[in-house]
Amino acid sequence: MGPRMWWSEAQTSSLSDERKGIPYSAASTPSYGGPMKLINNFFNSDLSFNLRKETDSLPESQENGEVGVSGRDYALVSGDMWLQALKWHSDSKNGTKDGKSSFSAEEDMSDVYPLQLRLSIMRDTESFMVKISKKENMLESFRRACKIFCIESEPLRVWDFSGETLLYFMNDKNKMLKDSQRQPEQDMLLELQVYGLSGPGRSRGLKREDSAGQLSNGSSFKINGCADNVTSRHFRSNSSGSVGSFEVGTLGLTGLQNLGNTCFMNSALQCLAHTPKIVDYFLGDYKKEINLDNPLGMNGEIASAFGDLLKKLWAPGALPVAPRIFKSKLAHFAPQFSGFNQHDSQELLAFLLDGLHEDLNRVKCKPYNELKDGDARPDEEIADEYWRNHLARNDSIIVDVCQGQYRSTLVCPVCRKLSVTFDPFMYLSLPLPSTSMRTMTITVVKIDDSSHPSPYTITVPKTGKLDDLIQALSNSCSLGVDENLLVAEVFNNRIIRFLEESANSLSLIRDADRLVAYRMTKTIDEGCTIVFTHQQMEEHFINGKLTTVWKAFGLPLVTKHNVIHGSDIRSLYLNLLFQFLKLTSNTMKDTHEMVESGSQEVKMDAFTETASDVCMEDVDAKEAGSYFDGEFQFYLADDKGNVVGSQLAMDEPLSNVAFPGRLNVLVYWPDNLVEQFEKQLIFSLPEVYKSGYLIRRPQESVSLYNCLEAFLKEEPLGPEDMWYCPVCKKHCQASKKLDLWRLPEILVIHLKRFSYSRFSKNKLETYVDFPIHDLDLSTYIAYNDGKSHHRYKLYAISNHYGSMGGGHYTAFVHHGGGLWYDFDDSHVSPINEDKIKSSAAYVLFYRRVQE
Repeated sequence: MGPRMWWSEAQTSSLSDERKGIPYSAASTPSYGGPMKLINNFFNSDLSFNLRKETDSLPESQENGEVGVSGRDYALVSGDMWLQALKWHSDSKNGTKDGKSSFSAEEDMSDVYPLQLRLSIMRDTESFMVKISKKENMLESFRRACKIFCIESEPLRVWDFSGETLLYFMNDKNKMLKDSQRQPEQDMLLELQVYGLSGPGRSRGLKREDSAGQLSNGSSFKINGCADNVTSRHFRSNSSGSVGSFEVGTLGLTGLQNLGNTCFMNSALQCLAHTPKIVDYFLGDYKKEINLDNPLGMNGEIASAFGDLLKKLWAPGALPVAPRIFKSKLAHFAPQFSGFNQHDSQELLAFLLDGLHEDLNRVKCKPYNELKDGDARPDEEIADEYWRNHLARNDSIIVDVCQGQYRSTLVCPVCRKLSVTFDPFMYLSLPLPSTSMRTMTITVVKIDDSSHPSPYTITVPKTGKLDDLIQALSNSCSLGVDENLLVAEVFNNRIIRFLEESANSLSLIRDADRLVAYRMTKTIDEGCTIVFTHQQMEEHFINGKLTTVWKAFGLPLVTKHNVIHGSDIRSLYLNLLFQFLKLTSNTMKDTHEMVESGSQEVKMDAFTETASDVCMEDVDAKEAGSYFDGEFQFYLADDKGNVVGSQLAMDEPLSNVAFPGRLNVLVYWPDNLVEQFEKQLIFSLPEVYKSGYLIRRPQESVSLYNCLEAFLKEEPLGPEDMWYCPVCKKHCQASKKLDLWRLPEILVIHLKRFSYSRFSKNKLETYVDFPIHDLDLSTYIAYNDGKSHHRYKLYAISNHYGSMGGGHYTAFVHHGGGLWYDFDDSHVSPINEDKIKSSAAYVLFYRRVQE
């Protein structure tokens, strides 16, 4: 029962099924008489009045609502009829041309509250006695009812457009025939929703207390305790009557119960349940478009379950809904979502949008379309052809609202063959710029130089190649034009591999790896690469017995040189090692004597604070070696570090030793000699990237436009995504470029916060600054037809709080009038607009702004 004026405007303007209402006029009931009149009226505070069917014919103009439709005329309508009327008012709100509508649907939605009436059918009359009890209703609802149904001031009329009152009379007559002992009057409990206007008075003199409506999306009537259900739903109010700071029953502000780690599902559903045209579609007659013949569909079960759930969420006065039926359908058709484990809201959203599309696809028989060669044709023509072919096979509300088109351009790196395709998209998955780059720490060792090893931290593309690493590192260490870098991976103080293929992907380097770049001078005859691995004796208890073993330590040293005798290897090693010698008073004196006897060109002022200041090229290796307290032992080894042959003799040639371009040498150190060298020789190499729970990195901040630019940036395909070039007749690593071509009305943007690899899972807490009121994509569109608009407004966010594999999902939803609400499972509460931006934002929902 609602303001007939509100109902009549919608019925006259949009509803094809125009129904005539049955009018009932209200009259006051006889009061208590006799000596107990005052006492009875005092204790009996219930509101009661009679509704009598008007049998006299009304003027045709009044029946049609042209006159006599005042604030005291109410309409009784069914839930479906009310939703259609609400939709009309909502659609016409933004563009009312002549001021015809007197009500704001957006504001009306916030004033729905429950009310229980007891009806008594009078015998042999077409009348109701209506009784509204103070005990059966909330105090505020009862007070409103007293003002609405006050009939002393002016006449009141109720128009029944639902046909329910006729059904009550028919039921009453049938029961009278079956039960002759029936009492003269029989109570029926009517549970309904009152739809009233909030705020001060509006046009045509309507005030809040003078304008109310009743919506029965479902009404339940109880006769002598037995329910006679006319429709499937009825509402029971709770004692408080509120959730958060708004009244129970505010349309669209209904929570979803958590069935056990289903917050991911609730978050995605609430965002979809507030997507404008999708809501209108599923609150209407959507079932006529269900495609039961689509082999890719789900027999309409997903669409029906979603539509039924949406109607419950938008029913007035609804309490939090338990989406058990939808969850069971979801688990049936998508087993990955079965059980009660936490999942990804974006993955659910992708499945649901695709499932709804296939269930509601209007195409019954999909034609086969062969794509033509796009050579020498304009992109506009090719794009339209792709889109027509797509629509010929895919036509649904999801395609109408959510699908766009982008251009994909591939270029062969060899023959420069160009391939252009146009593909549809349902959402955009944008990388965070911080995820497209990678931070790496590498230790640089300069060969034959006085400088100590130095770690450098560089930034390289995550999908880059070794060339990118060499280039970035060369810039950081100011590599000379006559120098090059030899990069190696070190594990347990031993080089296990050299990184020499420039096309190798950086994804093969893990964060826990330790890399060394040896900085060498280019020469015409580079000679053989010689790798020196230091070994020292360590004692271990094995099976209770003290055992000595040789173990690698320190930083491996690498040089390139031609060697003939064992003494050549010894000389190279001592020259590399001498820069790490500690300077003490004794070593300064001994080194001075050594240099004086070995080379007159070396000056004493070359020895400053460290031994690294000595010019090693002018020191004879044999004399330098005589300084150390003991002899080094040299052995050749294979690539696995195993000794090959016996100890090298200094005066014997290496002619019997075969080494293809690389020589691995193990150097056994005497006891206690390590203490005489700088710690740089034995320091622990840093990892490529050190991560940990105790290390808190400063929060990064990027704009949504930066994310979009990273998505549209040209980049090479990965090794697993090789493209077959029709000219070269082979798979190649082509470069790929994406461009936005056609944008949908509803733009869903997924921020790729979660990253997966063979070894780890990670979540990025990067703060993304996204526009709320004006997302302008005009500069990112490759094709502008001059008709479409590319400005968007945010209306929903799916948030994820916490870490990978767990955490919690919520949703922020715009509910008109600048109001935002936080949907946290069954709890719904207001939230300020300046609070909706956070590093938890995961999926953004935008709607196009019509200009």
